[in-house]
Amino acid sequence: MIDLEEDMSSPSLGLADSPNGLKDVNVSSSKEGVVRIQGVTNIDQDCSVNEQEPKNTSNIVQDSSKTDQEVTTSDQDQSIEVQESQHNTLFVKHSSINDQENPRTDQGKFDGDQDCGLKVGKTQKKPKDVQERYKINRDCRVVSYATQKDRPRLNSINMASTKIGEREAMDDDAWEEDGEGNNQPLAIGYDVEIPNSGEMEEESGGLDTSDELWQEVSSKKHRRAASLDENSNKMIPQHHCRQLISSMEKRLRSSLQTSAEEFLSSAAKLPFKSSKTTVKTLINALIKPSDVTSCLPLSLRSCISHSISKFKSLSDSTFTSSPITPPAKRVRRSARNKKDGVVSPSEHRDNERQPIVEKLQVYAYILHLCVFHPKNVLSISDLLPAAQELHDNLILFECDPILLSEIANLCEEWWKGDLLGKETLISQALPVILSRSLTLKKKVDVHRVYTLRDAFTLFDFEDESIEDLKHLLIRCVISPLYLKTEDGRKFIAFMLGLSVQLTKDVFAMIKSQIPYGRKSVLEAYGEIVFRAWKAVEGECKYEIENGFVQGLLEGAIYASSATLSASIRRIIGVFVNHRTTEGVEKLIFSIAEPVIFRSLQVANSNVRQNALHLLLDLFPLEDPDATKEAKDTLLEKQFFLLEKLLMDECPDVRVVAVEGSCRTLHLFWEVIPSSTITKIITRIFDYMTHDACTEVRLSTMNGVIYLLGNPQSHEVLKVLLPRLGNLIMDSTSVVRASVTDLLLLLNDIRDFHFHKVVRLDLLFSTLANDLPLIARKITKLLIPSYFPSRVTDEEACKRCITLINRSPTAGARFCEFAASEGASFRSLMKLFKVIIGLTLSSGILEEEQIEGLLLAASHLCTNLAKDASFLASLKEELSAEKLKTLFVVASTARAQSSVCNIISTTSLDAVGDLFEECMCLINKCNGLSGNIERQDEVRSAHKMILCCGWFDDMFEALVGILQKAARGCHVNFGIELGKQDVRSATSRKTKSSRKLSSKSKRRSGKKSSDTGQSIFLEDYAIAAGVAWQIKDLLLSENTRKAILDSGVLESAYFALKVISEASVLHCLQYDFFNASTVSAYTTLTLHMSLHNIKTDGWKNSMQANTSPTKQIRASNAVKMLTAVLKFIADATCMNLAPQYQERCLKFTTKYMKFIISNLRDNSIAQLQFPEDVLKDIFLCLKSSFTYGAKFLNSVLKTCDALLPQAGAYSLVNELFNVIVSVEEFMGYGYAVRLIAVVQPWIPDLILALGSYSLLKQTTEESTLFSESSENFLTHLSSWFYVLARIELRELRDRGSDEDDFAAFKRLLETISQLLKANSKILDAVGVIFLNSSLRALQSKNFHIFLGLLHFVCVKLVGPEGGERKELNLMWESLQRMYSELEKEGDVASNSEDDRQKLLIAKALIEPVWMSFMYGDEGRHSMEQE
Repeated sequence: MIDLEEDMSSPSLGLADSPNGLKDVNVSSSKEGVVRIQGVTNIDQDCSVNEQEPKNTSNIVQDSSKTDQEVTTSDQDQSIEVQESQHNTLFVKHSSINDQENPRTDQGKFDGDQDCGLKVGKTQKKPKDVQERYKINRDCRVVSYATQKDRPRLNSINMASTKIGEREAMDDDAWEEDGEGNNQPLAIGYDVEIPNSGEMEEESGGLDTSDELWQEVSSKKHRRAASLDENSNKMIPQHHCRQLISSMEKRLRSSLQTSAEEFLSSAAKLPFKSSKTTVKTLINALIKPSDVTSCLPLSLRSCISHSISKFKSLSDSTFTSSPITPPAKRVRRSARNKKDGVVSPSEHRDNERQPIVEKLQVYAYILHLCVFHPKNVLSISDLLPAAQELHDNLILFECDPILLSEIANLCEEWWKGDLLGKETLISQALPVILSRSLTLKKKVDVHRVYTLRDAFTLFDFEDESIEDLKHLLIRCVISPLYLKTEDGRKFIAFMLGLSVQLTKDVFAMIKSQIPYGRKSVLEAYGEIVFRAWKAVEGECKYEIENGFVQGLLEGAIYASSATLSASIRRIIGVFVNHRTTEGVEKLIFSIAEPVIFRSLQVANSNVRQNALHLLLDLFPLEDPDATKEAKDTLLEKQFFLLEKLLMDECPDVRVVAVEGSCRTLHLFWEVIPSSTITKIITRIFDYMTHDACTEVRLSTMNGVIYLLGNPQSHEVLKVLLPRLGNLIMDSTSVVRASVTDLLLLLNDIRDFHFHKVVRLDLLFSTLANDLPLIARKITKLLIPSYFPSRVTDEEACKRCITLINRSPTAGARFCEFAASEGASFRSLMKLFKVIIGLTLSSGILEEEQIEGLLLAASHLCTNLAKDASFLASLKEELSAEKLKTLFVVASTARAQSSVCNIISTTSLDAVGDLFEECMCLINKCNGLSGNIERQDEVRSAHKMILCCGWFDDMFEALVGILQKAARGCHVNFGIELGKQDVRSATSRKTKSSRKLSSKSKRRSGKKSSDTGQSIFLEDYAIAAGVAWQIKDLLLSENTRKAILDSGVLESAYFALKVISEASVLHCLQYDFFNASTVSAYTTLTLHMSLHNIKTDGWKNSMQANTSPTKQIRASNAVKMLTAVLKFIADATCMNLAPQYQERCLKFTTKYMKFIISNLRDNSIAQLQFPEDVLKDIFLCLKSSFTYGAKFLNSVLKTCDALLPQAGAYSLVNELFNVIVSVEEFMGYGYAVRLIAVVQPWIPDLILALGSYSLLKQTTEESTLFSESSENFLTHLSSWFYVLARIELRELRDRGSDEDDFAAFKRLLETISQLLKANSKILDAVGVIFLNSSLRALQSKNFHIFLGLLHFVCVKLVGPEGGERKELNLMWESLQRMYSELEKEGDVASNSEDDRQKLLIAKALIEPVWMSFMYGDEGRHSMEQE
């Protein structure tokens, strides 16, 4: 019992009873405002003790507990002091009789899941060494401290205030600042405000358990530490609530013995979740018929009917008053988010409905218990009306998911139990369950739908009211959950038998998903259709066979793309995989036979290819009901067509035919007649291996590899495989790689020998010269023979040396990949020692053999150096004397390069004086830019120089070579050397110059008789090689840093500048100029700019009149100018020289004109370039277009002035002219390859074309766009003439397939599509075409005028162009054009042909004109007229 004294003058603390809480609690208050609660409690709380010295008497919380062990239930006397703080918050001071004996210091955890009115009060700062924590029982309301460690756990607690929505749980005062400036929570108080006992007795009459008070308590949606009385705005104590609940449960038990009405009334007053167990126990306790059991169904129906009527009346009154829009976002339950005393209409409506909904939840649960009573004491027929009442009004309760789910579950269980009247309880529940499965996306809901599948047969799917349910069913077809689960696929298959119209709708949905479906989705659809086909009968089965499957098969044949055809075949493939099922073979034959053989012989190659794919999937296609003779005839027909398609004119068809033939032979070798096998396989080996198409040859190799998987084919292939040997020298690397795969496979098959298929000399040649991937495969093939692991190291080394002697380069490549193919490092180290010893000791070796041995040693050293232990052995093996000897023995540059690689790889210290030898290798750089092998050798020398610390000496020597060539350019071409005295650098006496003096003297002596011109040519060629080296060194981070930190950097820059200027100015007059100098100069300049390195004389000395003129040396000029253009594009992107943007635009535009002029001149002169030269020129041309477009993109991003826009417009026109010129003068093939490069830059080209108009639209200063400023728009570029020519041909010969500019036409189609997607851009670009057309009209170029107008009116706008409100500029231009067209039509001097063109133009422009003026209504009226 609880005794509350009435002399309490302040709010007090209410402690809720609990099994582990306080027992027999006596609460009293004193005049000082301190409430003392005496009681006996069971302590099972994991507590920790903390001591704190308070500054005052308020806001103090201290605690200690029993023992350091976990305490079991034991009764102890405790004293709890409740003190009132300044904020009227009561805190508990909890003490125990064992406080001094067994203090606790460990930390506990929160163990409560109720919203317990969490609040924070002010306390003093606690000592750092004191920590306190409570493990709080669910119903116990006490105070605990939290430390810094617990802060994350506190942040996750729902800190609701004591009075709902009145205040936040945590005050800002409750945080203290630690030593690091972080706020830490001080104390958390669980306080409950309770009115004084006198007030409680006055308000509620003591422990009143009347219905009025209970209704007030139980109607609260959120059960908190205490409940709020709405009328008095007082807090109802929670322990009163608990006593009321206990009292009501007792009343519920007693009411069950009196009457059903009282039982239902009492049950409806209890909270639904907490009372379910009690109600279930009481209902299940009814084991025999009684008055209650006889009256309960009727009473239950009456209560349900009454509640539903009341719910409907509230809904009607609410809806008729004013519709309320539900809030878009749930409002936070806080006093700061709502106004005092203001309740929204929606909240008021929900508050009125909630009690009714809670009652219906209880009634539905009781009905469920009655229906499925374990003893069946209640009649199902009596309970059916109540269930029908709930089911028929199910749609009303969409707002409450709990009630909706309860009723749907009842109807579902009723159906599963096959109870009386189940058909009447499924029509409303089934859509709810189906919608739930699509919304919640849980597998269990899909399973529920599948178990209820028979209920769907009750619906009339032809009725209009079924549309909502049909939409839900069709949604299942595209639901990933339904397609992924077994039950989901079975249910969709079941759906296909419900209704013919539903089946058609489902198939339409499946067809719409095929183009985008993944493999798993398409296979799921195939399984669904196959299941349905097996299960259904009648019209639905006919629809599946003749409507869907046949449509799929025809779609697979006539698909517009190979990808779509493959997707369709995935669905058909499910039927093919089940062809052994009865009826499937007959179905496939009856559907495919009429169309597939005809499609294999049509003119369209795409149709033939798709049909061939389908035939191979269905092979062998046969009628199960036909005779053996008929089957053999049909099979021969298929083989005949397959053999015929091997020689098809389309390469794609031949590819499929080869692979399909090999697959068919692999699968059906045993049953195919030998004569048929011989014909097919002979044709493959004799013709397909020599096919001109690379894909066909590759398919042949892949097909033969696949065919080897059938052992029955080995005898035949053993004879035929040597015919494939020459493919090891194929021009395509993928074919050569496929041949090596075949050889590796043969090496693993008994009785096959790879060297009988491909000769060893061909293998060695391929190993020596081919790509690393192919060379590695050949190494894997040869390693069992030339470096086996099963023999001794000496024998393995002997075999490898034999390979090197037979083919030095191949042997070196073999050593390069031996480690990656399984050779042990120990054996390779032994081989390295043998090779070095053989190289040093033998004096009778040929130069090629020494080169191969050193190259092999270099590769071995690279592999062995990866292991630290073997790296040490390498250093011990290589002394300075040996290295010096190796350099002497290495007579070729490649051999010396190998020695350099060994030194740089092992980082040897005792390298001796080898700088001069290494520099000799570097200085032999004449023609370096075009020799890949020499480039590798020079790079090896660079690595050694850098490793030995000689980089500065090397760079000074290279700069000296550049300065000598720069002086030659000054003497021969008059190029100014600038402020920097180039000759001063040559007077420096460095280490390198001293060492090279003797060689220089010898060389100068040899050249004493040469003329000055020949000396300059040699110096320039060497300088070009040095320039290539500098550019290559700038690519590596280490060497780039060394160059930029060098003391002779400025000298190198000015020397390259002079040489580059001479190269650009005079490249058209001389053959010897090289683009490497310009490329090195621009690269060095770019890096110096990025690192903010300035030099004297930075200003460019090149004159403005350096634009290209007539072509003399096209190859050199294009390469050099492409390098310059690359520099311009890169510098502009990095915004390094914005002040030169206009000059760069002029240069780029003139360069494009230079390209066009040379293309035209070469075409007229019919110059026949060598294939390699033409290839280089076109490669530079593609690069130039890319750099020009990149530069144009940067200009559009950075400039907003008129002149740059004029330059951008001129440049984009020249870029279009380049495209047209390439197709006109070089042919369609080159144009297609160029347009592949153009594609990514099309948006930039479009923006540049309309940049002037766009800037005019967005600029407010109209003076910027005067009439004189538009002069650059008056010139018609040449590509406009080509565009007009294309449009006129289309207008004149609509059925003709002849296209002069087919590639450019496809580009225009892409541009049109992009323009239609943005009306603003369309307006800016369209007005350019209209103004150009208008100028052509004014100059009486009527064919140009008509062609451009046709492009705008038909391709860009068109009569069905849609919205035109934003096309203001085009509208203004059309106004001028229409009036000009009217005037021109009245001119008598025009010829008949011109008048005809004007009439056609007027017919084109009038629909667009009317649409601009009056919208679509005007256009339609004109069409009617």
